[in-house]
Amino acid sequence: MEPFDLAQSFIESAERAATTPELDARFQDALQRLGFRYFACCSHVDPLRPPRSAVMLHNYPTSWVDIFSERKLHEVDPVLLRAERSFLPFLWNSLDRKQLTTPQRRILIEGARFGLSNGYTIPLHSPCTANGTKASCSIVPDSRRVTARNYFAAQLIAMYFYAAAIRAHEPSRAPREDGHLSHRERQCLELAAQGKSDWAIGEILRISEHTVHRHIESAKVRLGVVTRVQAIMRALEAREMSFGDVIRSDLPSERSSARDRPA
Repeated sequence: MEPFDLAQSFIESAERAATTPELDARFQDALQRLGFRYFACCSHVDPLRPPRSAVMLHNYPTSWVDIFSERKLHEVDPVLLRAERSFLPFLWNSLDRKQLTTPQRRILIEGARFGLSNGYTIPLHSPCTANGTKASCSIVPDSRRVTARNYFAAQLIAMYFYAAAIRAHEPSRAPREDGHLSHRERQCLELAAQGKSDWAIGEILRISEHTVHRHIESAKVRLGVVTRVQAIMRALEAREMSFGDVIRSDLPSERSSARDRPA
């Protein structure tokens, strides 16, 4: 199955999932079919003692999770800290190790011994959650043959899964009666779904960064949500946008993505 067909299938099946464990199982299956051996879609908290409102789904080796929890590594993990400062996905190999502390470099070295290396992390920001906890989804490919399209499909699946997971913890606002997005609101959301900043969107659409922010905030109100991730997912659910709209103009070439992928 093509990666974006798989992503669309995940969204459709997730809407029919009757229970959280069923949604979790479908999420794991989708990522593994895309070629990712390990993943962690989690709030940045102690993985063995998460608060009730946290999202915590991973298939990391149990021994590593025990170490991570015992040493409270979620407080200093350079991958998690980078995800909290960025809206854009990043490769673990892009971390400047010269800027890391000795304990942080040790985390990366020890994790690699458990097969957790050459990863890719998708920041999942939701500042309006009950406890303000940040989150991210990290994925580790099974081989270097995983294509750029698979990475992008995994990003969309992770965003949808996280939005669905936090809906159980956040009261949603009712959408406005005129819930259809305007042309500009749709354009801004499509580009935001590609991971672009307000400034970059403004450069593409030739409007100001402030205007981009205003359009996205308006889209959130129309859709009855409180975060950008939720707005993107709600727009996809409501057929206000499609996966084709999201990927049509900014999917990196296989050649450039292979060059930028972890070595």
